[in-house]
Amino acid sequence: MEISVAIIGSGPAGFYAADALIKNADDAQIDIIERLPTPYGLIRGGVAPDHQTTKKVAIKFEKTALKDGLQYFGNVEVGRDVTLEELREIYDVVILAIGAPADRVLTIPGSDKIGVHGSAAFVGWYNGHPDFVELAPDLNVDAAVVIGNGNVALDIARVLVRSSSGRAKTDLPNYARGAMDASPIKDVYIMGRRGPIEAKFTNVELREMLDLTECAPIVDAADLPEFIPENVENRDRRLAKKNLYTLCAFSELDPGAKPKRAHFGFYAMPVEILGGERVEGIRFERTKLEDGHAIGTGEMMDIPCGLVVAAIGYRADPVPGLPYDEVKGIIPNDKGRIEKGLYAVGWIKRGPSGVISSSRPDGVEVVEHIAADFPNGGKKAGRTKLLELLNERAVRIVHFEDWKKLEAAEHHRAEQAQPRQKFTDIDAMMDHLEGK
Repeated sequence: MEISVAIIGSGPAGFYAADALIKNADDAQIDIIERLPTPYGLIRGGVAPDHQTTKKVAIKFEKTALKDGLQYFGNVEVGRDVTLEELREIYDVVILAIGAPADRVLTIPGSDKIGVHGSAAFVGWYNGHPDFVELAPDLNVDAAVVIGNGNVALDIARVLVRSSSGRAKTDLPNYARGAMDASPIKDVYIMGRRGPIEAKFTNVELREMLDLTECAPIVDAADLPEFIPENVENRDRRLAKKNLYTLCAFSELDPGAKPKRAHFGFYAMPVEILGGERVEGIRFERTKLEDGHAIGTGEMMDIPCGLVVAAIGYRADPVPGLPYDEVKGIIPNDKGRIEKGLYAVGWIKRGPSGVISSSRPDGVEVVEHIAADFPNGGKKAGRTKLLELLNERAVRIVHFEDWKKLEAAEHHRAEQAQPRQKFTDIDAMMDHLEGK
């Protein structure tokens, strides 16, 4: 099936869609369009810097990028260099794989104080994402609170309390590693509205807290239930059972055995950020569960801290000219189909949930839609016309071979145990490619 396809976004969802097209649509001409010079989306900018094994999925994506029929157009921003309308005019198919890059906003009194950050921004900062390198959070504090009971909250807490030698083996950019190594943080609180059974940690990540050389994970045994309710579904029951076993192990540890502590708190709903211009603490209301919902009890507790990171979820930004579901934070679609010729995969399709591989079925589903919508293939020029437009507009395209040059330089710049020293500035990336 000869057809021209533009995929907007080079994260996992975009690459899984490209891979599905290569396997199921003969003679498909596939162009991945990415606003940054660097590919891989959350693999580079979202996965924790101490999870290098997880990042190795990029090897698979590279194999896809090097397949015949596919080209990578980095440093090309839709809306700035070319519009969505233009792409739809020159390609038979446009697939949105733009993710959910923005934070769900913490809306409690005081959430605008200095020292309060969303997890997307904070994680982007310590991962060297060009959008967030200027965040410069003040880590010269004794205690930090992370709001949320999911893996992102765990990542943030773990990176903050790692030893200096542990951080040296990651791809933290030097500015973030230096700030963390110099930080006096001794206590990090990971706080959730509901209980341990409802927590969204995966057990592999939860158990990692036991491996930290300088930090003891702490939990109050009184917060741990004696049994799992019968109404918990089997899959959730298995996860909850594993997590409870690990949390029980935490509850038996000596809080003073190591110089730092990660406190796991449950049944606590944030109600106010305390302090003047800057964060000085956070107030929580104790909760109880009713039909799975966290209900305030009126009992308050304060935690002194100088840093608050809200890991309460991500949201997609609206796409100009397309409908937007404000509640779900997605572009309305029917199993990935927005309309003929326009499709969605990943978080922009179904919301910010799941693990990296959760986006793989989205690509297969979209290929099925394309086959049904274009039984005789397509007719539009695609890549040839895009190259003409970008050349006319003097856009410096970063092709995949350019990215490989940047990647080689990152490996070369690495210090000792570092896997790479990332470029964090787009101008510096472009200067390197130009030999400056």
